[in-house]
Amino acid sequence: MSDGTDVSPPVGRQIAVGVAMLAAVALIAWGGSQATAPNTDGWYASAQKAPWDPPNSVFGPVWSALYLLIALAGWLIWRSGYRDGGPNAASGVLRLFVVQLALNAIWTPVFFAGYPLIGEAAWWLALATIVALMASVIWLGIAAAPWSRIASWIMIPYLLWLIFATSLNVGIIALN
Repeated sequence: MSDGTDVSPPVGRQIAVGVAMLAAVALIAWGGSQATAPNTDGWYASAQKAPWDPPNSVFGPVWSALYLLIALAGWLIWRSGYRDGGPNAASGVLRLFVVQLALNAIWTPVFFAGYPLIGEAAWWLALATIVALMASVIWLGIAAAPWSRIASWIMIPYLLWLIFATSLNVGIIALN
């Protein structure tokens, strides 16, 4: 009997977890789009934005690519920590993964849908959220390294985009 430390997950389980990771990020993307769509032609269209703010059409493709990478990172961490018959050895890192997903899911509704409800305070709450998200992504990137170097490296483009998004969030605050 194996102690489980050198056993790869069954292919069916790998597929199921991969699909679950993709479904989780797709749900977050869908939720974000629901919060964004009614507001991009509303308050956001008339708000003063940073000069480096890209056209709205850039955000969907960039986030789609990032979400695919984020799902891949979660799957790689899970796969590396898999133990046959026991708890996942990377469960602590997977909890960090869930934390960053939750923070990611919160930012868009707070920023876009929050403004019509609570005004400028939403932008400040969104800023606090994205700063916490960046911290969690840094922490996840470091914690993931022993489990999957690829998952760790995936956090770099994600973090760079979050830094850019933070500058846009700050731009909205400063210019409005």
